[in-house]
Amino acid sequence: MKKALVIIPTYNESENVSPISEAVFAAAPDVEILFVDDNSPDGTGRLIDTLVQNEARIHVLHRQTKDGLGRAYLAGFKWALSHDYEFIMEMDADFSHDPKAIPQFLEAACDADLVLGSRYVGGIRILNWPLSRLMLSRGAGVYVKLITGMPFTDPTGGFKCFRRRVFEAIDLDHIDSNGYSFQVEMTHRAWMKGFKIIETPIVFEERRSGESKMSQRIVFEALGEVWRLFFSAHCRRRPPAPPTA
Repeated sequence: MKKALVIIPTYNESENVSPISEAVFAAAPDVEILFVDDNSPDGTGRLIDTLVQNEARIHVLHRQTKDGLGRAYLAGFKWALSHDYEFIMEMDADFSHDPKAIPQFLEAACDADLVLGSRYVGGIRILNWPLSRLMLSRGAGVYVKLITGMPFTDPTGGFKCFRRRVFEAIDLDHIDSNGYSFQVEMTHRAWMKGFKIIETPIVFEERRSGESKMSQRIVFEALGEVWRLFFSAHCRRRPPAPPTA
């Protein structure tokens, strides 16, 4: 199988990096992990350095400042491209994304350019969320679909798998968004380029330890960014038709 990398951004995730590494390799022994740590004050970066010394499948990027989820992932994407990975996954460190689903993503990606893990396709599969947060998340997905036209049930989700050709076709230096709007922009850019995007069902569980970095402010900022994507696509709500022969 071609090389696969799971990118996991971290900030104050010292309780999770060792268990998530073990769980990833138990589910998919042939993948590798890249942690992107934003200078965590709780010592997460130092702990990852120890993991790297003891496990060749683990790598780390140390960044000096915490400047958003999107910037962390972009640094990871560029690292992956420079190291010849074909399948490049996004995943959270807090077990809200189940590592057991990694083989499911990689299998689906053999016939797609981008695989989106969906909490809502075919039903709702979320554990330990209050109704208010579920309504906010579900409403955000409907809102994104109405504005952009993207036909996906969970465009704000962060558990996904890209083929490297998507990153090669998208100018990563011109990705404008950060935070959770970054997830919408990456999918929108791939969709507008005409790449094949499919959804695969996942179960999402609220983090097991540590503090959630989600807030209503972050969500509302992301919803504002959707309009920028709409106008940057010249108000199109579907990918341009391919040129005729």
